[in-house]
Amino acid sequence: MYIIFIIILGYLIGSIPFGFLVAKLWKVDIRKAGSGNIGATNVFRTLGPFPAGVVFALDLAKGTIPVLLAQQVTTNPWLILLAGIAAILGHTFPIFLKFKGGRGSATGLGVLLGVAPGIFLGAVILVALIILITRYVSLASITVPILVTVAFYVLKQPWPYTLVSGLVSVFIIIRHIPNIKRLINKTEPKIGVPRRALRQAQGSTEQRRGARD
Repeated sequence: MYIIFIIILGYLIGSIPFGFLVAKLWKVDIRKAGSGNIGATNVFRTLGPFPAGVVFALDLAKGTIPVLLAQQVTTNPWLILLAGIAAILGHTFPIFLKFKGGRGSATGLGVLLGVAPGIFLGAVILVALIILITRYVSLASITVPILVTVAFYVLKQPWPYTLVSGLVSVFIIIRHIPNIKRLINKTEPKIGVPRRALRQAQGSTEQRRGARD
């Protein structure tokens, strides 16, 4: 009974739309700004690094807290993971925002922190390096879950962790399909580059193509 309660609680915790709530403190409806996503990246582009950092930390905690609670009542890795998955689903399909939420990357990292702190540290370093080198947050969000799955396998972690990590990776990739299309078309916004500048660059490219045609 305790674990069932924690799984339900995990979904409800995951459903708390911290991006929406933090942006409201700045009198902004984040759903109507930038990309419309309630995650930390859109908050960063819209409001700046401080509120984005707050949102990222809170979204991360949404994944860690249910896992830590589950670990207090069971050692079964499947049940522990179910609590984390519930939090990811809550973030992605929040009951408090008519099931329209974020893409689950930060909350997924929070789950990873709860089940494998060492791999979490490596994942954070990889995220930072990919963003630093490419300035694409979405690229880090897509590639790091895959590398985490490989790490679980290579380091011979409990196989439920490897399996669920792989499934979560697929889920996150599906949620990022629009970003993948923009990455391929070279229209994905880079962190720190205003969307206006991106649109101007795209317009210039289209004008040059038109002139050649």
